[in-house]
Formats: sequence, C-alpha cells, structure tokens
Amino acid sequence: MPPAPAVPTATYRLQLQPDFPFSAATTAVPHLAALGVSHLHLSPVLEAVPGSQHGYDVVDPTRVREELGGEEGLRELSRTARDHGLGLILDIVPNHMAMSPRHNPALWEVLRDGPSSPRARWFDIDWEAQGGQVLLPVLGGPLGEEADRLKADGDVLRYHEHAFPLREGTAGLPLPQLLDAQWYRPVWWRLARTELNYRRFFSISELIGVRVEDPEVFEATHAKILELLHEGVVDGLRVDHPDGLADPGGYLRRLHEATGGRWTVVEKILADGEALPASWPVAGTTGYDALRHVDGLFMDPAGFGELLDRYRAFAAPQTDRGGDWDATVRRAAYKVLTQELAAETDRLTRVAARLCATSPETALRDRAPWALRTALTELLVRLEVYRPYSPEDAATVVTEEAAAEARRAFAVPEEAGAVDVVRDLLLGRYGDGPAQVEFRTRFAQTASALRAKSVEDTAFYRYVPLLSATEVGGEPGGPAVGPDRFHAYCARVQRDWPATGTVLSTHDAKRSADVRAALHVLTECPGRWADVLAEASRGVEPVPDAQLAWAAWQTVFGLGPAGDERAREERVREALLKHVREAGLFTSWTEQEPPYEEAVARFVAAGPCGVPGRKVAELRETLEPHIRANVLGAALVHLTMPGVPDLYQGTEREYRALVDPDNRTPLRFGENGDGGDGGDGGDGGGSGSEKEAVTRAALALRARRPEVFGTSASYEPLGAVGPAADHCLAFARSGEVVTAVTRLSLRLAESGGWRDTRLPLPRGRWADVREPGREFEGEVRAAELFAASPAVLLERLPE
Repeated sequence: MPPAPAVPTATYRLQLQPDFPFSAATTAVPHLAALGVSHLHLSPVLEAVPGSQHGYDVVDPTRVREELGGEEGLRELSRTARDHGLGLILDIVPNHMAMSPRHNPALWEVLRDGPSSPRARWFDIDWEAQGGQVLLPVLGGPLGEEADRLKADGDVLRYHEHAFPLREGTAGLPLPQLLDAQWYRPVWWRLARTELNYRRFFSISELIGVRVEDPEVFEATHAKILELLHEGVVDGLRVDHPDGLADPGGYLRRLHEATGGRWTVVEKILADGEALPASWPVAGTTGYDALRHVDGLFMDPAGFGELLDRYRAFAAPQTDRGGDWDATVRRAAYKVLTQELAAETDRLTRVAARLCATSPETALRDRAPWALRTALTELLVRLEVYRPYSPEDAATVVTEEAAAEARRAFAVPEEAGAVDVVRDLLLGRYGDGPAQVEFRTRFAQTASALRAKSVEDTAFYRYVPLLSATEVGGEPGGPAVGPDRFHAYCARVQRDWPATGTVLSTHDAKRSADVRAALHVLTECPGRWADVLAEASRGVEPVPDAQLAWAAWQTVFGLGPAGDERAREERVREALLKHVREAGLFTSWTEQEPPYEEAVARFVAAGPCGVPGRKVAELRETLEPHIRANVLGAALVHLTMPGVPDLYQGTEREYRALVDPDNRTPLRFGENGDGGDGGDGGDGGGSGSEKEAVTRAALALRARRPEVFGTSASYEPLGAVGPAADHCLAFARSGEVVTAVTRLSLRLAESGGWRDTRLPLPRGRWADVREPGREFEGEVRAAELFAASPAVLLERLPE
C-alpha cells in the first residue's frame, strides 16, 4: 500500500472510549480503508478521567490512555492503518485539563506544594484571590453541613470519592486549622459560580485552564504528542478550542515549528463574515463554517421567514419575549455573565481595576470597579464574534457603535467614561506593558467563553423556529444560503485555505446532518407543518410550554423512525431534558425543577412519542423524497467541495442522532470490520445504502484523482439556465469532475418540476460515476441529469 498523503484527502472521525478502544478501531481499519478515506481522525488519546466517554478531560498529557489500550494499542492501530494505506490524525486539548487531583499528578503536586511547585505555572490560577487558596467546588453543601464527611487519612484528605493532598506537616491538625493550612479550600459547589479563582473551560468547574503560552508548559504537555508525530505514529492534529488560549496565534506558531509543519486544523467557530486569522500557520478550521454554508443551501429563505412567523404565533409570546434572534442572544449573554461566568467577570474586573489604580496615566485613574464591571459587561454582550486576537483586531470587534450603546447603560454620563477606558485598553492605546497585555488576554478569554455559553449553550435552545439552523457555527437569524453566496465561499476556501477541514456531523453537533436535512424541508412547507402541528397538539395535555412543544415536535420529525419505540422515546426525552436545562427558562442544570421536568417527560410520552405523534410521522412519510434529496445532496456537496472532508463515525450511511451523548454511541462494526449494522447508527432507512453509494463513489474519486480536489485544484461554479435554475447547485473541480445536486426539491415539484431547465457542462464528454453507461455532453436537460438521483457526480472522459 502507498503511504498516507501528507495532506489528507478525507478523514473519518472515531469516538474512542472504553467501549470502543484502539483494538476496536484496529478491527475497523479494513472497512474504512475500503470506504476511501486517507486518515482516521481519533478523539483525544491521552490519559483522561477513568470512564470518560470523550477524552477531553485529560489528566496526564505524558501518557497514552490505558483504558483505550495504552501506547502499544495506539501504535498497533497505527501499524495496521499504515498497512492499509491510512494515516492517523489526533485531536489534542491544549486549553485545559481535568480538575481531578487524585487522577491528575501535576495538579496533585500543585495543591500539595502551592505556588512554589514547579508545576504551579501549568495552571491558570489567581493566587492573589481567596487568600492564596485554590477554591475546589466539590462539597455537596456548605462546609458546616459537610465537615463530618471530610476525613484526614495519612497525608490525604478524603471526601466521598474525592482525595486531596495535605500540605507537609499539617496532617495532625484539627479540621478547621487543617483546612486553613492548605493551598486549597474545599467549598460548596454552588460557590463556583461567583468565587472560583482558576480559569475554567467555559463554565465547567471540572476542567481547569492550562497556561500553554508558557514555553516550559508547552514542552511538558506536548512532549508525548510530538514524540508520536516525529516517530510517524500519527500524521496530523486537530486542535480543540484555541480561543480559550491566552495567545492562540503564538501557540499555533510554536506548534507549527515543533511539528515540522504537519497538517493541523483548529476548532475555530467563525461568525458569519468573519475570516480565520491569515497569520495562523494552520491548514484551516475543523469545518463548522463549511457546515453552515452547506446546510444553508437546502433552506428556503422565504419559507424560513414564514416558519418564523408561525413559530412566533405558536410559541414565542410566552417564552423568550418575542422570538427575535439578536435579542435572544443579548439576553442570554447578560444571563451568562451574571450567573455562569460571574467569577470570570469578577476576575476581569479586578484586573481592570488594578491596572487603572496603578497606571501612571491620569485618564485611567479614579475608575470605580462597579463602573468598570458595567462597561466590561456592556461591551462583552455586544461582541458578535468569539474574541479579538490583537489590538488591531479589537477595533473591528469592539466597535465604536457598540461602545456608544454601552455608554447608554450608565445613568450618570461621567461614569460612562469607563466604556472608553476599557475600549482604549483593548485597542492598545495605553501601551503594551504586562498589565495591559494581561487585561487584553483576560478579556479575550472571557469573551470566547461568553460567546460559547450564550449562543451555543443557551440561545440555540431558546430560539427554535427551525432546529436545524441552531447548529454550532450557525446563523439562526438568517440561515439560508443561496447558490451565489455558496460559490463565493467555496472560491475563497480554495484560494485561501484549500486544505481546511469540512464537516457536516461532529461529536459536538446538536443534531446529525441527516436529522437536519429532514428539518430543512420544513422551510419549504411551513404552512403544512403548522397545520399538522396544530392538529397533533390538539388535546395533548399537559404542555409544559409552547416553545418546548415546538422543539419536541421538530425533534421527532427530524429523528424519524428509529427502531424500538421505547428506545426512541428515551432518546427524545433525554434530548429534550437537555434542551430545557440549557435554555434555562424553567429549569437548569444547577437549579433543576423536578415538576417541570416531569411534565416534559409526560408530554413527550403522550404527544410526540404517543398517538398524536403519528400525524407528524405521516407528514414525514409524504416528504421522504425531499428529505432524500437533501441527505444525498448535502453529502455529495460536502465530499466534493474545496477542503478536506471529515466523516463522523457512521455517517457514510444515513445516520440520525441527537445531541450528545446520543451521538457518541460506540460504532458497531461487523466481525470483519465491514461496517456491520452500525454504519447508520441503527436508524438507516431506504436511503441509507444509497447515501453509502454516493459516499463511496465520491471518496474513491478523491483518492484516485487527488490533483482534482487538492491544494492546487480549481473550483468553477456552474449555472443552470431555465425556469428552475435556482434548484440546481453545480460546480466543477479542476475541469475534470462535476457535482450537481437538487435543492429545495419540494418547491421544485410544486412549481412544475424541471421543465426546460438545462445545465451547460464544461467541454468534453462526461460519465456518471455511479451509473455506468450514462454519458452527457454540452447542455444537458436537468430532468434527464437527475432522472435517477437528486445528486449526480460526473467525471470527464479522456478525449
């Protein structure tokens, strides 16, 4: 077998976990090689919290995870992959580690020895706060209620399953003095929201921020990964959450140098219209920007507008105060800053207040901490991207328009000057000293956590006219993407980031691509959907709230038939319980309301998963041809557009999954690693095998003709002509391959079909890759081109 290419032609994501270790992935290699990918894309492989289903809670970056088979298991997987011509891509986690002292040796040492520990520089801890003790939010209640459960055991302090090191010479002290003598303080878990003094991953207190910007920390935490790269065990990297880092660009430059320029993509969520920093030495993003553009092709903009109106009439008046996307995000941001990220906001305010109080600049003096906090809050909630990366970038992120709005939050005009102080500090107008750099860094890190929590984890669950629009990287306020805009995006990708990653389904997706493909169809029939929903909802009691009901009905429509009805109901119920807790309107993860959650479960059983749900199932059955068109069209566009496509496990066939953990179920391959019954996640219908045929054809072509799709390839939009031209999306790659798909097929059928619509092909004769014997030349009638399938892949025949 030839070696795997340096730049992948296509990758396949496997979610490793104790139930799917390296040995299971090794068994799957023959199937994945035959599928046509060039690399396996592995979820994090370093030592993690025991039992972890995802691996992002790393406890020891110097070792490969034993529960997966250890380093020898990874090396064996690599050898088998190479025997089949495949390489390995690893997902790495530079931003954080697990806050689990008994499993994390570096953290254990820091908690034992304090800031003098050589490893204290690893973790982003504010030692000046909380009396120099690290707050550990692990107690089930206030200390007075839990003290009897804290026990000194030799040189270890134990609390239920937790264990903490005791500072040398303190083991024999009475409990109050013992706790006061430590470098940490166990506290009630609820104090994490306001009192925490270490940086977290978003608002997850179980994950502590790592100071990877420190060269020594970088070397210590990356040594094993770099060893695996340099020894040829792995070939490239996916970098998790670079926006949480102090200096993403500096980190990526150091990583690029250390890896020798290996193919690397970053999990950067780009807002609509935002560009990846050109200075970053990476191949591109992991592909959420591509997901947004591909999804948008199959949404009808006018239909989405009508669907939004129907949603507002059905649900919004009683829930999120009106059903407006921008307003929903703004309200969510205020809620997150004052609740989940209150500790981070406090720390940022302390940094700003200290800087102003000690600055030689008189313009910064006499700024009250409350005014600085208000200014910071008002500017942060108005950011429309995840973070700025430099003072120059801040000028386009923290705009004067945003500042003008922020000033209006102050009742006293003189106090509004705090807004200008904050903005000028962000723009670098007061220099680049350590205090100024720290402030800009903290602001950027807080901004990224705020954007993720307020948009992805709150607003996406509050604004639900179309669930398929609320996807990571999405733009729910205007999700539809026309052909011209899609072509412009692809041209930019091919020009600027030709080896970037592209995705449709991921481990972080709220819904898999095929669930979203079904939901897209609702933008083509919003009236029918509303009528069916009104009929199905009639007499279904109790309805916890109308917004939840709307989301529940869409969930069962998107999921469709899914095997055992009891298992399907459980999947829907668990997804909707997560939905309402993330939304935080009537219950939440930390303040659960059992009566409301019980009402949600009863509603799911009685309505969407009960007899009334059959009305929605009947509508889906009538729309299956159009769902099929979306599923196949999105798959083919993804696999042939510019960039390196990443297939999430099982998505070579029709794969219907809801939000995690539903989408992280271990893949089930057959005894010979041939895909078994797990390639469709157990939900594949009649189009599952057809999607696999499309996937295999496209991947085989990419593998056979890498020059057609690679970094030196070209992308040429092709425009149909005729009455239904907008329903055809077509493009050529390097003049050798043509992709043509049907979009908005329900609207197409209702308007009379293709009629005299034609697609002019580039010069030469063209063969249908999937249908031997079908050849075309010149201007082809769309009805003939799409006679067998709504998604067609053509290859130019030799002259």
